[in-house]
Amino acid sequence: MPLTHIKPLALTRNYTMSLLLRGQKARCFLSHLRCMSNVPENSVYGGPKPQNPNQRVTLTHLRQKHKKRDPITVVTAYDYPSAVHLDTAGIDVCLVGDSASMVVHGHDTTLPISLDEMLVHCRAVARGAKSPLLVGDLPFGTYESSANQAVDTAVRVLKEGGMDAIKLEGGSPSRITAAKAIVEAGIAVMGHVGLTPQAISVLGGFRPQGKNIASAVKVVETALALQEAGCFSVVLECVPAPVAAATTAALQIPTIGIGAGPFCSGQVLVYHDLLGMMQHPHHAKVTPKFCKQYAHVGDVINKALLEYKEEVTSGLFPGPSHSPYKISNKDFSGFFNELQKLGLDKAASAAADKIDTAKSADGESPARLNMAV
Repeated sequence: MPLTHIKPLALTRNYTMSLLLRGQKARCFLSHLRCMSNVPENSVYGGPKPQNPNQRVTLTHLRQKHKKRDPITVVTAYDYPSAVHLDTAGIDVCLVGDSASMVVHGHDTTLPISLDEMLVHCRAVARGAKSPLLVGDLPFGTYESSANQAVDTAVRVLKEGGMDAIKLEGGSPSRITAAKAIVEAGIAVMGHVGLTPQAISVLGGFRPQGKNIASAVKVVETALALQEAGCFSVVLECVPAPVAAATTAALQIPTIGIGAGPFCSGQVLVYHDLLGMMQHPHHAKVTPKFCKQYAHVGDVINKALLEYKEEVTSGLFPGPSHSPYKISNKDFSGFFNELQKLGLDKAASAAADKIDTAKSADGESPARLNMAV
């Protein structure tokens, strides 16, 4: 082979080796940077987890259920324990609702809760619910001013709250614009028409909608507008069943009913309502008419707390079976002596008296320690 061909080949090989070495150094440098992080690599970035259909319900899954007319189940959750319960039960959608304002924070309406408070609830739920699609409510005052404000709030709910989608209320032109802007920003949106609790100032309280011609037509038209804006589903709250049926038939996306009869694509209830544990003054005397209580957990909680109070007051709790931690005679003797050295004779006497009592209660023969107090 002529020398003129050997030199370029050698240069090519040297250049290739140089690139490989640079690549190795770059990988080592990146690995070093990752090790410098104070959190695991897979949790450096917030936001929703990848929508693996084998692990989490996705919008595709909901569309498939809707196409097959399989009812969609939705329940609210506001903290880690309730989220775990929803996850265990296999609920399709977990809604972190602004109803937390009432059922968790004790307000009379949903209006007072802030975005920061909602984000705390969202993060807790995201840690507990691994399978349901996670939807976070946009609280009142965080998306009404402009489409930009709405997008900024929705972004925070996903990035900081760990949600998969957001929900907003109403169908006014500004809300439709906000919904469209959020969808165009790459965020899934659930709409909400009928009784919209954030609008009680205009509605004159928690009043059902769609009970006359104009109102019923408005429900259908608003739902269609939200669909046109790109919403993946619409909540129908407190409307007559025929109106809900008409809306469901008019739409190509799922409807989720709450107090809207059986003709919706799915149903949603508030966690505390369906479990019968709502003690808020607004609901304490009258459970919402549309809610079926599947348990009376509130009564069980009250009974348990009363029983606990009585046992503590009477000295029954804690008994031997709930006082499991022991100290050996040898260690107790040393402890006793140390108390005496510190001049804590009263404490030493109390300890000596109680160790005999505890052993006697356990069914053991009291070890009479030769301790002069």
